[in-house]
Amino acid sequence: MTLLSRPLAAALAAVLTLSVSACGLSGGDQDALVVYNAQHETLTREWAEAFTAETGIEVDLRNGSDFDLGNQLVAEGDSSKADVYLTENSPAITMVSEKGLLAPVGEEATAQVPPEYRPSTGDWVGIAARSTVFVYNTDLVAEQDLPASFADLSGDRWKGRWGAAPAGADFRAIVSAVLEMSGEQATREWLESLRKPDGSFTTYKGNKPILAAVNSGELDGGVIYHYYFFGDRAGTGESSQNVAQHYFRNKGPESFVSLSGGGVLENAPHADEAQQFLAFVTSTKGQEILRDSSYEYPVASGVGANAELVPLEELDAPDLDPASLNGPAVTALLTSVGLA
Repeated sequence: MTLLSRPLAAALAAVLTLSVSACGLSGGDQDALVVYNAQHETLTREWAEAFTAETGIEVDLRNGSDFDLGNQLVAEGDSSKADVYLTENSPAITMVSEKGLLAPVGEEATAQVPPEYRPSTGDWVGIAARSTVFVYNTDLVAEQDLPASFADLSGDRWKGRWGAAPAGADFRAIVSAVLEMSGEQATREWLESLRKPDGSFTTYKGNKPILAAVNSGELDGGVIYHYYFFGDRAGTGESSQNVAQHYFRNKGPESFVSLSGGGVLENAPHADEAQQFLAFVTSTKGQEILRDSSYEYPVASGVGANAELVPLEELDAPDLDPASLNGPAVTALLTSVGLA
């Protein structure tokens, strides 16, 4: 399998830099396909360049975060000039779907994505996936002491010794799985247990700082997505030398696999071209670009993951309809318990 040609860390850093304002046209070709992109900027640029080379259709990327772009689409409503919306996690695209702003996905893209990676609504599809993991410092944590569930993290062993990034879309997507599988009361009680005065966990602003803190021994462990570890190892390894990953593999929310979503806007100015782009992203070529450019999981056209990864089918992920993951409800819940 093709190895990465550059560290994924660079791709993860690139998404933080907005190359084009998400507030209006960039001044380029007014006939270009407009993609509101919350996926990694480097990856989506590769998709766009390959799509243009194949079809001659120009692509104008507007880069931002899941909910920033999702909320912007809701605010713009029917007047939006966006053609396609791509996300890192599914709750934001579900929010846009619930506002009736997405068109049904075309037959070509739908046929390329297995049912388990499509929502029941039929108005977006999975384009990539990432697995929840618990990273831990191998000098500080023995394998027999690893948590079997999120509930274990509120016990005495882990008080103040693990980290998460509750304000980020990644952790919120994980909480959305807890909410769907365990209900509001149980999810609230778990989140409140993390905010006890004696402190169960340490708050960080992103997954990469958590990985670095675990590596340095500042933390014993932390909840992140799998590809941050692999991306660091593919680069300098400075934040993962002393770290291993623990996959819960229990079919519960701890084993949640989050889908990146792609959809075409209902009032897309370039609807046909937008459907073509979504079909390209989920095609064999599009998924091979993902496999060779990042450590995310391909989910379409039978393309396997990077050989470094645990195969998706071995993760024992819970069976969830992506359309059921409620982003606004998670935000409200995290806010009510003081974690947002």
